[in-house]
Amino acid sequence: MKTRITELLDIKYPIFQGGMAWVADGDLAGAVSNAGGLGIIGGGNAPKEVVKANIDRVKSITDKPFGVNIMLLSPFADDIVDLVIEEGVKVVTTGAGNPGKYMERFHAAGMVVIPVVPSVALAKRMEKVGADAVIAEGMEAGGHIGKLTTMTLVRQVADAVSIPVIAAGGIADGRGAAAGFMLGAEAVQVGTRFVVAKESNAHQNYKDKILKAKDIDTVVTAANFGHAVRAIKNKLTRDFDIAEKEAFKQDNPDLTIFENLGAGALRRSVVDGDVDNGSVMAGQIAGFIGREETCKEILEDIYYGAAEIITAEAQRWASIGEAGND
Repeated sequence: MKTRITELLDIKYPIFQGGMAWVADGDLAGAVSNAGGLGIIGGGNAPKEVVKANIDRVKSITDKPFGVNIMLLSPFADDIVDLVIEEGVKVVTTGAGNPGKYMERFHAAGMVVIPVVPSVALAKRMEKVGADAVIAEGMEAGGHIGKLTTMTLVRQVADAVSIPVIAAGGIADGRGAAAGFMLGAEAVQVGTRFVVAKESNAHQNYKDKILKAKDIDTVVTAANFGHAVRAIKNKLTRDFDIAEKEAFKQDNPDLTIFENLGAGALRRSVVDGDVDNGSVMAGQIAGFIGREETCKEILEDIYYGAAEIITAEAQRWASIGEAGND
């Protein structure tokens, strides 16, 4: 299954591992890239030396392509841009901002730039400023989300731009990947399933919360006040809900309460294992994920599962056509 993405990035499988802050470290990204996908280090709000250590770790694991996700609102964004250029990173994905001011430097360094987009308008803007592809991420995804579903977003973005599109949000197996390809994507990005990979260093409490989740266990917080985030229900999400209800009652609510509730919340769950007071970011597909596997097993299951479904459906429709001609 060769696509413009596999050719552009020289990867075996058209599958990205999401650049999840605190989760997507050098061990996870290195394992995914080594197994044939595109591993991505999650820069988050980490300073240059932390991201550098993760890049060094990936390079010690594999010589295959990998990426770094740069959160452009990070106070260290300029430093991380300098770093990925210095380190010869092949791929950069971006979020929370416009990478336009860095595009010339990225391309001069021979890098592939792939922003995450939540809308058609932003996808078209990214193509205009020189993005090589876009990740169209639906609101089924974990973490910070937009307002459109993967089903509606990917097909519209694929029609609106000429650059390759990567589908993300609610994808964790071959069926999800096949659906993304049918919508016009040339690769898929998977997050939540890789959180529970055996190579993931996420705290076991965090993994267990995902493994035990049901289909309706994720909620969206701060959708009306600040940045909407999808996470698994716990004490923190209930605190957010209470704060939102109180804010609606006020003419000029103090929005700093949402910043205070979210400060350090992801680290508390991923690193410290506090899955009551921390943010257990996960996508709606968490209810489908029931076991820990290696990155190699995950990639092969998604890739060959998608290939099997696509082949079977092609044969089924061919037989329907033949029957109609009889």
